[in-house]
Amino acid sequence: MKIGIFCSANEQIDPDFFRMTEELGQWMGRNGHTVVFGGCNLGLMECVAKAAREAGGRTIGVIPSKVEKDGHVSEYVDVSIACDNLSDRKDLLLAHSDVCIALPGGIGTLDEVFTVAAANSIGYHAKRVILYDMKGFWKPLTTLLDTLKQQGFIRGDYQRQILTAHDLPGLISLL
Repeated sequence: MKIGIFCSANEQIDPDFFRMTEELGQWMGRNGHTVVFGGCNLGLMECVAKAAREAGGRTIGVIPSKVEKDGHVSEYVDVSIACDNLSDRKDLLLAHSDVCIALPGGIGTLDEVFTVAAANSIGYHAKRVILYDMKGFWKPLTTLLDTLKQQGFIRGDYQRQILTAHDLPGLISLL
C-alpha cells in the first residue's frame, strides 16, 4: 500500500510524537508499504521516512522547488517527484497514495487533511484520511468537527472521510 503521510516538519515538538512516528514508520517498512511524504529532512517527515526505509520500506518524496532550493530534502527519499508549490504537492501526494494518515502537524497538515476530505465528500475520489490522534493531539479538531455537524455546517457523516485512530493497533486496523 502507498500511504501518504501528512505531518510536522518541526523539530521542537513533544518527543513522544517522534517515538510514535518512528514506530509507525518501522511498521510500514516491515510490512512492505511505501511512505509518500513531503520529502523534507525535518521533524516528523524525516522521522517517518528514516524509520520506514531502515525497516526495509520504500519512500516517495513530493518535493516543492523551495524545499529543494533551501537544502531541506531528505536523504531517505527513494523516488523524488518535483513540484512547483504546496498546491501541486497536495495533488501529487494524493495521486500517489492509497490512503493518507495525518500525524501531529500545523497549518500545512490541516490544509492537507481538509483538501483530501473535501474532495472525497464531493466525489472526486474515495480516499480517506486517518487522524493519528497521538496523545489526544487531534481531539480539539474532532470536537470542532462534531460542533460544525451539530450546527448543520457539515452535511452527512464527515467520519466517512476523516477517521481517527488513537494508537498504532487501531491505526493498522483502519488501514
